[in-house]
Amino acid sequence: MKPFSQIPNIRKLRKRLHLNQADFWSRIGVTQSGGSRYESGRSLPKPVRELIRLVYIQDVKLEMANGLDLTIAHLLQKQKPLIYRQLSKLATAVPEAAAKKKTSK
Repeated sequence: MKPFSQIPNIRKLRKRLHLNQADFWSRIGVTQSGGSRYESGRSLPKPVRELIRLVYIQDVKLEMANGLDLTIAHLLQKQKPLIYRQLSKLATAVPEAAAKKKTSK
């Protein structure tokens, strides 16, 4: 997904994730009332839209990322897309394997 692309329905995304407005919006630094206005049709600023994409679509843990990490990921995605896709698949498999390990105990 390219940066700043449209997110068609934020309310639908939030409900699919089973989050209330306060929990959903606070993860990206937006108040519940501000988020409510965005869900009601107020246009999203590009930085807010990008944060939603990163946190809820790309599953980036903002508290664990720093500027250098994000710059490296962006460069890797642009300059070495095959390696980026391979690493993305590996990274996705790690949490799934950990979850399976927890449930098997």
